[in-house]
Amino acid sequence: MKGLKLGSKILFFINSLVAFLLLISYILPYIPPKNFASLSVLSLGVPLLILFNIVFFLYWLLRVKKQMLLSLFVLLLGWSYINSMYKFSSSEDVVDDDNFTIMSFNVRLFNRFGWLPKKTVKEDILNFIETENPDILCLQEYRNGDPVELEGYYNFNAKHTEGVKSGQTIFSKFPIINSGSLEFPNTYNNAIFVDVVKQKDTIRIYTIHLQSSGIQTDVEKLKEETSGHLFKQVRSTFKEQQNQVELYLEHKSKSNYKTIVTGDFNNTPYSYIYRMVKGDDLKDTFEDAGNGFGKTYDFKYFPMRIDFILADKDFKVNSFKTFDIKLSDHYPIKTTLKLH
Repeated sequence: MKGLKLGSKILFFINSLVAFLLLISYILPYIPPKNFASLSVLSLGVPLLILFNIVFFLYWLLRVKKQMLLSLFVLLLGWSYINSMYKFSSSEDVVDDDNFTIMSFNVRLFNRFGWLPKKTVKEDILNFIETENPDILCLQEYRNGDPVELEGYYNFNAKHTEGVKSGQTIFSKFPIINSGSLEFPNTYNNAIFVDVVKQKDTIRIYTIHLQSSGIQTDVEKLKEETSGHLFKQVRSTFKEQQNQVELYLEHKSKSNYKTIVTGDFNNTPYSYIYRMVKGDDLKDTFEDAGNGFGKTYDFKYFPMRIDFILADKDFKVNSFKTFDIKLSDHYPIKTTLKLH
């Protein structure tokens, strides 16, 4: 740090700290929250750490200072992280009779408690679904006490199903030959699945809604929370999510079908939870064909991507889209797939 003025030395110290934290975050997907829950919390801040390091790199670059090498090195080391946060290009939809589309959307109970000022949220969501016309539709925070009927679709859990929690449903234009639910204990959350037949292929579809931390999305209300309480809340949530993912993995291991996993993971692509769900056999459709930040959750000033469509590597991803529509606290996502 020779030759730097006091102000620049302080900036480089801060730069070193955020570079170190980003470096540490690279190992978080391999650390179970049950073992190091406190460290796992850092995964929520990865997008900010990336942005801070980019800013510091540009700052030193413009001043032609060798200090730029620190952030540059750490960013290049974690290039896959940047690819998870922002896509610089997207794929064009390829017209093919073998294509099919999947949409996932956390509909937030169709605005039952008036979170949004609009009175027509449910009708607007249904109109949106009708316009997009996905072949498979996975909904989280769905009310089967106020069921939806979609013409031309088979469904599972769209109405009350004995022994299955409400909250999620799957609609499919393809025949459903098997279905079920993974009931997560001590929570309202669960995962449901269907096996659908497309031509000669049987495909398993999961939709998962993992435990939520319950953290306020309103920044002003969030400021009222103590950091200690927030930290404890997130740690507890990540541990519970690990339990839920382990139940899902045990269930998935008994199926030989090509699999697609959708849902609201309530966690980021930089987490242990995401890595375990994705495994070695699935790919993130946003990373293959998405564009921009892919923000799926309405958190002010922070591009949170916590909703995913993961597909077996035998599927070709022809397109991916995040819809910028304000009908929930989540944004719907849709992908076009083709089985090789």
